[in-house]
Amino acid sequence: MPTQIFFGLLILITVVLNTLAQTLLKLGSGQNPLNFYLLGGLAAYGLSTIFYVLVLGKFNLSVAYPVVIGLTVAATAISGAVILKEKIPTEQWVGIGLMLSGIAAIAFAKHP
Repeated sequence: MPTQIFFGLLILITVVLNTLAQTLLKLGSGQNPLNFYLLGGLAAYGLSTIFYVLVLGKFNLSVAYPVVIGLTVAATAISGAVILKEKIPTEQWVGIGLMLSGIAAIAFAKHP
């Protein structure tokens, strides 16, 4: 059980760093090419890549990629709505919900 918690934390850290990177890059876009947001976004991407490699070392690519990317899409939409004050249409939230149900099916399936 502690091993599963550890791997879950690796995935969570990867998703959070990836979402942070996306948000910072959006905040830094359209400004001076060397600004805090862009540099922070690039740093967050670098860290997320390191954690993603750790995730790949423990999970099949066919599981790791859809879980990490799918959760990042959902977290980025939430970040866009909350931090960036973007308007997210209902249909997009429905699509994210459907995607999350697919991710759950992938993540909780029995894998050889």
